[in-house]
Amino acid sequence: MTFGNARTPMLLLAICSLLTITAACTPTGSFKVTAVPTDRSYEEEIIRHAGAWESNRIAMIDISGVLMNGKANGLFSEGEHPVASTVEKLQKAAKDERVKAVVLRINSPGGSVTASDTLHHEIAKFREQTKKPVIAYFQDVAASGAYFFACASDEIIAQRSSVTGSIGVIMQMVDLSGTLHRIGVRTDAITSGSHKDAGSPFREMTSEERAIFQAMVDDFYNQFVDAVDAGRPDMNRSQVLSAADGRVYTAKQALDAGLIDRIATLDDAVRIAREKAGVEKAHLVRYNRPLAWAPNIYADWQHSPAKSQGTTVNLLNINMGSRWTSHPQFMYIWTGF
Repeated sequence: MTFGNARTPMLLLAICSLLTITAACTPTGSFKVTAVPTDRSYEEEIIRHAGAWESNRIAMIDISGVLMNGKANGLFSEGEHPVASTVEKLQKAAKDERVKAVVLRINSPGGSVTASDTLHHEIAKFREQTKKPVIAYFQDVAASGAYFFACASDEIIAQRSSVTGSIGVIMQMVDLSGTLHRIGVRTDAITSGSHKDAGSPFREMTSEERAIFQAMVDDFYNQFVDAVDAGRPDMNRSQVLSAADGRVYTAKQALDAGLIDRIATLDDAVRIAREKAGVEKAHLVRYNRPLAWAPNIYADWQHSPAKSQGTTVNLLNINMGSRWTSHPQFMYIWTGF
């Protein structure tokens, strides 16, 4: 080998020494040097084999965190657009003829009205166009907006320790006028209409403005009730309205109320998806970005070295997301989460 100058061998030796020291300091005592692919499309990973000659697949798609129409940026994390990534995975499952059914593994307190509605639409469209069964499986929490889009699936299954429900809308606003007055700050706004600055945190809301916002909340609430009414054919509208007072339910309470179809495990959800698809055997697959790795079906889909998904501090994963913003938002979300 010919080197450009006399210092090159010494430089290579220093790099090798540094890599060796780094590897010795890691928990596994090893390191991996690999090229980062330019194509970042989702790749299939088989996480449970059904046999060497089997081609059928059940796709497991994870939907987690606060659902917003934007990247899941947080205090110590940066993630993907939850709606866009879910749609991309659904499209991949739709194009693959080997995929016979989909299991949505859900762990979310909900999110914005539009993000939840978009996911509901995309899941319903997937079912209509592909005729492939979709099973919604609830983990820790599948509340409000997460329950909203789950109603577009063929069947809803909850782990016995799940929390769900919270059917309703919230528009959280802040009034800082008292605080500003105490510190001697006065705000002023020049508007084109009397309601242009409605919802401003710098002044108290008027009764007329409250009525305007309440009408909007009621409209979005009726859309939620419509989705549940359509997605739960065994419930009549009066039963839906009775359950839709904003409260959360345990899995057993949700089953008794008719909000879910059964209490079961993730393995059961995969089996039911396979049965609904009419296949005896099928590989269980998930979709990851290149370089991602998951050892089993319970692993978190976000564990990818290609991106930062959160920093654990004293066993608390800090990811504030876009939930706390400076402007009012209409949310299908369980605020107790």
